[in-house]
Amino acid sequence: MVKCNIIRRLINVTIRYPNGKVYRQPGPTKSKTSKFANVNFGDRGMSLEQEINDSNTYYLENDIAVIHKKPTPIQIVKVDYPKRSAAVIREAYFKQASTTDYNGVYRGRYLDFEAKETKSKTAFPLKNFHEHQIKHMRQCLSQSGICFVIIRFATLGRLFLLTASDLFTYWDHQGDGGRKSIPLTDIEHLAVELHYQINPRIPYLDAIDNIIDEASSIH
Repeated sequence: MVKCNIIRRLINVTIRYPNGKVYRQPGPTKSKTSKFANVNFGDRGMSLEQEINDSNTYYLENDIAVIHKKPTPIQIVKVDYPKRSAAVIREAYFKQASTTDYNGVYRGRYLDFEAKETKSKTAFPLKNFHEHQIKHMRQCLSQSGICFVIIRFATLGRLFLLTASDLFTYWDHQGDGGRKSIPLTDIEHLAVELHYQINPRIPYLDAIDNIIDEASSIH
């Protein structure tokens, strides 16, 4: 999600990952009205990234949490000068592999999470994640951080918050001949479904409250 915001500012630019592979920007998501929410988020023309950003702004302005989108540094390697007064960027690289989209602090706990979308109606493809992202989340969990992913089934208009621990179960099993995706039915059972509202747009910290409270009760 972070990458897309950067790419929008670089028209007709070839962006490459650190390994040289060309970055392909995801196409726009078609508008859908969610029967699980009171608001038609498609008509607003907002991406999942923007909805989370707006939610984070609300949390920050109301002294609830400090959560920000991580910047993705880009190294420019080719620039054309069609005019003396103007420069046009033609090619650039992501300087390093990205980790996750967002991090911050809430109730004294470190949060680190990713935001992903799928057009599938039945499952969430694990190929949407990269090994370095999984490794990063494991490292954060080992330091008692709270890691999770916010998943949007765009066609269905449904949002879920899935903990990193549950994600790891499916990620690890795919290497043993398991599924390459997480069935929606499993996500409905394991994750917390999030419902759109006015402010914050996506109240995902309500689910984090439950995670923190459950951890506190154990200790």
